[in-house]
Amino acid sequence: MAVNLGFVGIDLPWATELSRTSSRSARFGRVKMAVTLDEKKNFTLKKSEEAFNSAKELMPGGVNSPVRAFKSVGGQPIIIDSVKGSHMWDIDGNEYVDYVGSWGPAIIGHADDEVLAALAETMKKGTSFGAPCLLENVLAEMVISAVPSIEMVRFVNSGTEACMGVLRLARAFTGKEKLIKFEGCYHGHADPFLVKAGSGVATLGLPDSPGVPKAATSETLTAPFNDIAAVEAIFNANKGEIAAIILEPVVGNSGFIPPKPDFLNAIRKLTKENDALLIFDEVMTGFRLSYGGAQEYFGITPDLTTLGKIIGGGLPVGAYGGRREIMEMVAPAGPMYQAGTLSGNPLAMTAGIHTLKRLKEPGTYEYLDKITSELVEGLVSAGKKAGHAICGGYINGMFGFFFTDGPVHNFEDAKKSDTAKFGRFHRGMLEQGVYLAPSQFEAGFTSLAHTSEDIQHTIAAAEKVFKQI
Repeated sequence: MAVNLGFVGIDLPWATELSRTSSRSARFGRVKMAVTLDEKKNFTLKKSEEAFNSAKELMPGGVNSPVRAFKSVGGQPIIIDSVKGSHMWDIDGNEYVDYVGSWGPAIIGHADDEVLAALAETMKKGTSFGAPCLLENVLAEMVISAVPSIEMVRFVNSGTEACMGVLRLARAFTGKEKLIKFEGCYHGHADPFLVKAGSGVATLGLPDSPGVPKAATSETLTAPFNDIAAVEAIFNANKGEIAAIILEPVVGNSGFIPPKPDFLNAIRKLTKENDALLIFDEVMTGFRLSYGGAQEYFGITPDLTTLGKIIGGGLPVGAYGGRREIMEMVAPAGPMYQAGTLSGNPLAMTAGIHTLKRLKEPGTYEYLDKITSELVEGLVSAGKKAGHAICGGYINGMFGFFFTDGPVHNFEDAKKSDTAKFGRFHRGMLEQGVYLAPSQFEAGFTSLAHTSEDIQHTIAAAEKVFKQI
């Protein structure tokens, strides 16, 4: 069979393949690349370049989120026209297998037919009420039944907003102000979190952000991820003052960095011993590592959890939740104030409900594990065969790799990666029709729409690019 890693015309953005390679991929109108590697047209981003140049006159840096500008990988950013399943198309008509998935939400595939149909029905009733709707109850019940730590939940509109709210809540509940976070972990762009943050901050090489007053971060203490001794030292130096520890249980904003064995257990033990709360930021890992998130996967129950991305099914959403006694401090049940105009809007609730329904089906996470293992093992093997220093890892639908021998246990280890080489690899893969996150310091994502054929195409492309760089 020819390797279908080519491109299609913009007027025919996707097609349905009749064959099905698995029962899981059969849920989708299978996306087929229309042109093979040998047949593909010359790669061009002329229309994207024109559009991006115009955008730079309208928006700071031409984008509405920094990493999209391709600053760390170089070259022309692509302007997307449409998405379907595991594929995306830019305005020049180039087709890509997508491993960004809108930065995580698209776990069942882009533009899922069932989700789109449900949204169309919901829109007939209105897009936003600014008042309670029954759909909030439905999604709340689903989240509470799935996530071990959550007994009550508050919906918001982004992961950043969720982390802002959960920090205020932790401080209100404990009566303490100091927070421990980990170097390279990103918890949104609120002032208290922009200390040794990952994600776009790491991508742009910014140690923090101008405009953040010292007072906003003076109570934020940092430690290297996976270093329990450093956390113990902070507790010892700040006895009785730590309100909470917040962490990504699997780091996704410095690249993919899993916890060492017993690290999360040790953190849980320390928080209990020091009367501090443990907060899992599962905006990225929630419903991705397992239906109950990282906390179910690792068997560690925090006091509070933040969610986002997947629970909105591709629409703007966030949430924070936890033990009932803590959550009842949130207004109007309690004195800790937080509000939002579009919180719990019917469209985000609808997309979230139908996405979670799909994820609860038998075999979901086994399938994600299968295709992601094929991808990572294939990429690392191809890289080593071509003589590159490379290491990688994955858990179900989340993965990453670094151009270093590894192992990578924290942000300092991640920074040893050859980022210049990653930039060349990223550009080469784009030209072969594969879209990876445009930063070495971002995790990648697979979906239920990805097929073994997608993975094989990606590995074939990587083999070619590894030889070129």
